[in-house]
Amino acid sequence: MKRICLNENIYYVGVNDRRKNLFENNWPLPKGVSYNSYLIKDKKNALIDTIEFGSNDNYLNHIAGLLEGAPLDYLIVNHMEPDHSSMIGSVLHHFPEVKIVGNVQTHKILKLYFNIPDESIITVKDSELLDLGEHKLSFHLIPWVHWPETMVTYEQTTATLFSCDAFGGFGTLDGSIFDDQNDFEQDYEYEMLRYYSNIVGKYSNMVQKAFAKLQGVEIKMIAPSHGLIWRGNPGKVLQLYSKWCNWENEDGVVIAYASMYGNTEQMADYIGSLLGARGIKVKTHDVSKSHVSDMLADIWKYKGLVLGTCAYNANMHPMMEHLCNEIRLVAPKNKILSIFGSSTWNGAGVKSLASYIKEMGMEITGTPLEIMGAASFEKLQDSAESFVDEFVKSL
Repeated sequence: MKRICLNENIYYVGVNDRRKNLFENNWPLPKGVSYNSYLIKDKKNALIDTIEFGSNDNYLNHIAGLLEGAPLDYLIVNHMEPDHSSMIGSVLHHFPEVKIVGNVQTHKILKLYFNIPDESIITVKDSELLDLGEHKLSFHLIPWVHWPETMVTYEQTTATLFSCDAFGGFGTLDGSIFDDQNDFEQDYEYEMLRYYSNIVGKYSNMVQKAFAKLQGVEIKMIAPSHGLIWRGNPGKVLQLYSKWCNWENEDGVVIAYASMYGNTEQMADYIGSLLGARGIKVKTHDVSKSHVSDMLADIWKYKGLVLGTCAYNANMHPMMEHLCNEIRLVAPKNKILSIFGSSTWNGAGVKSLASYIKEMGMEITGTPLEIMGAASFEKLQDSAESFVDEFVKSL
């Protein structure tokens, strides 16, 4: 494998995974994902995080080749989720003298999954320092970004932050691992937003605390566990995360609808056309076709949200309920929300949707728009106009 240096004696030893279809067996990976791992060569040698087991057969040989016969002294474990840690057992087998470095929460999980003896584990405290020689590592606990044991590792000599899942994103690293050699907006920004909104967004308040903890620390490079390494403009990704974790919304409206026979879909398109005529950006999703991860990414990004459902077995459509459950879990804030729908008998779809939203702790703006029977132009002309007028005033 080609030797890729972040800085002198800091090597990238990560891999691309283009085979996996679902991240965490849940989120689609149309552009794959990278597992980023790093090796620091010094008087003492340290590996920072591993890769997912089975994603690359040459991983350990690559590390051994870079070490050139020298021992691997430390394995730094920032996070115990298997896409970063499932090679720990193999690393121990290949380098039996290595010491595993993690915090007290990491220690617990290491014992549960790998039965590692206490003498092989070094438990570090917040801000504790590990001297490798030329390189000095400090460890900073950022619990719930996005597991309770998560920490980041900061290399003081080069001002490099090994940030684990923070500042990561979906997508493989094609050609170059660095931000200044890629078109971030074109190729990576959306996949980073989709990663944040689905994986990290629920813990945005803890991301804010992590930002506060690292305030004043010089950062010249950010090396996450997935996605691009930021050396050209690390301020860019810091700015994006600050925006996302503070629920800062862009102007625009997401319309997500569930429709069995087309009437609720017609309502969605009519509402969208009225919003578009007012110069408002609209993103429309059929919840039975768009994956929930894409809908959540757009919902996280834009200020307005309009949900529509048909009635289904005296309830809202199951796929709308699925979306609502995911919205409840990730808990986006600062949204202007309205609802609409169609039915034949008693309006059960809109009623159940309104009830669910109330349970979620979100507020519905204005009066829901409901059509009984066919969603004809005559029925929509006046009612949809007033519905959209009320919604736009709130926007």
